[in-house]
Amino acid sequence: MAHGELDLSFSSIDLTRALCDVDSVSGNETPLADAIERALAGVAHLEVIRDGDTIVARTDLGRARRALIAGHIDTVPINGNVPTRVETIDGTDYLWGRGTVDMKAGVAVQLKLAAELSEPAIDVTWMWYDHEEVSADLNGLGRLARNRPDLFEGDFAILGEPSNGIVEGGCNGNMRIEVRTRGLRAHSARAWVGDNAIHRAAGILNILTAYEPRVADVEGLEYREGLNAVGITGGIAGNIIPDECMVHINYRFAPDRSADEAEAHLRELFDGYEVTVVDKADGARPGLDAPLARQFLAAVGADARPKYGWTDVARFSALGIPAVNYGPGDPLKAHADDERVALHQITDCEAGLRAWLTSESTAV
Repeated sequence: MAHGELDLSFSSIDLTRALCDVDSVSGNETPLADAIERALAGVAHLEVIRDGDTIVARTDLGRARRALIAGHIDTVPINGNVPTRVETIDGTDYLWGRGTVDMKAGVAVQLKLAAELSEPAIDVTWMWYDHEEVSADLNGLGRLARNRPDLFEGDFAILGEPSNGIVEGGCNGNMRIEVRTRGLRAHSARAWVGDNAIHRAAGILNILTAYEPRVADVEGLEYREGLNAVGITGGIAGNIIPDECMVHINYRFAPDRSADEAEAHLRELFDGYEVTVVDKADGARPGLDAPLARQFLAAVGADARPKYGWTDVARFSALGIPAVNYGPGDPLKAHADDERVALHQITDCEAGLRAWLTSESTAV
């Protein structure tokens, strides 16, 4: 990206490289947001709006329906994986580097199509937002929804999160709780006068070991749940019987349950223990019965699968907008030091979105 300028006439692969070679670790998105805003400023068919380091570009063609297509521009910290390079593994060409999967390849596809498609079959609101990889209260998409709710008027949403180029409908909800046991502190040489809180935590671990996670059918997709201890703390010294132990538990729940229902389930499961909710987020139903969703699946030639991880599709779902994940890259490579995306997935996703946005059937 010469002199901080983006050339949207680049191929989606070269545009991905240009985006990835700009450091936009969460909190440092401004240079990339500036470059995106400048690149779009000369595109006559788009209205460009900025909120912090979130850039919105929208058509206003008077179409009967509107889609929202979004992607985040920040990445997790770089670890020797910038600048990008192309490498071949087992006959497949990959673009290697931070952000290639999560999710600048998806952003590159979106930027290219936003600039090129002056007459899409439906109106489109494109959103590229900041602070996705950090605390939810900083999330640029959430901030935009608070500041400009009018920009979230639409019939269907696509989030360019890596999905191996397949369509993943909705997403599981996510909850983290702390379950505590209390005891009585004492010198370990006279343990019988104390009460070991870590030993008391065995009951919590037994519940987790015996628990059988649900597989829930939601609108034809099977969502697998998961309930797991992800941390345990207790004790203050090697010669003291601990008076407190905390088991940190993560619950991934199917989108047929609300976050409140998931919390009630966990409180019932750990009845008798001290339970503190430290984070919870509703999932998103797939909404694949929406007309635009059906047409999108037909255009990209794919059957939808469930999304097990939580993504920002839940923000759209909370506003009553059915949403799916669709982007290049293997999500297992997101955040990895060997993060890399297959080149064909970038061009395949571009072709799929282009086909849908230009199809006469999409306009009906």
